[in-house]
Amino acid sequence: MLTVAVLISGAGSNLRALLDAAAEPDYPARIVVVGADREADGFAHAEEYGIPAFLVPWVQFATREEWGAELGAQLAVWQPDLVVLSGLMRLLPATLVDEWAPRIINTHPAYLPEFPGAHGVRDALAAGASQTGASVIIVDNGVDSGPILAQERVPVLTGDDEASLHERIKPVERRLLIDVVRRIAIGDLDLNAVASTAP
Repeated sequence: MLTVAVLISGAGSNLRALLDAAAEPDYPARIVVVGADREADGFAHAEEYGIPAFLVPWVQFATREEWGAELGAQLAVWQPDLVVLSGLMRLLPATLVDEWAPRIINTHPAYLPEFPGAHGVRDALAAGASQTGASVIIVDNGVDSGPILAQERVPVLTGDDEASLHERIKPVERRLLIDVVRRIAIGDLDLNAVASTAP
């Protein structure tokens, strides 16, 4: 059984989808802990499912490195097989990424390498793109630049704004994430192999 830690900053919609999936008896992964960089509404999902949670408040640390060291210490307590970033709105320090690589994955609301960064949906609209997408990647020390594990196109519709487009991307992100975690758990997707063949 694959053990998973999920890190959030907000409502935790991807976390909720993973918790619901993991509640199914045939799903081969279990969430063992949920962490956040601030008080997050998504903690309610963890509480509902009886999953332990921890808080490492970004504002209490002088540097990203100090924050990352405490985050790493909290993760070390649980020793998860996989760390999922689920709307965590902080870049992890390189020392933490290097410690856990390639066992940290993230979702992104664009068809990478198109539109990386914090505003992928807005940027796709601003560029006049006819389609965008959703991706699941291995986290590296760049910005949404890690090896791609899964992705799917989502069309941009006439009249779309940032909110409406994002609402159509989110279910695709969740489905891809649930499937990627399942494939990692059953050995169908080898993170070390993907990372080693990345350019």
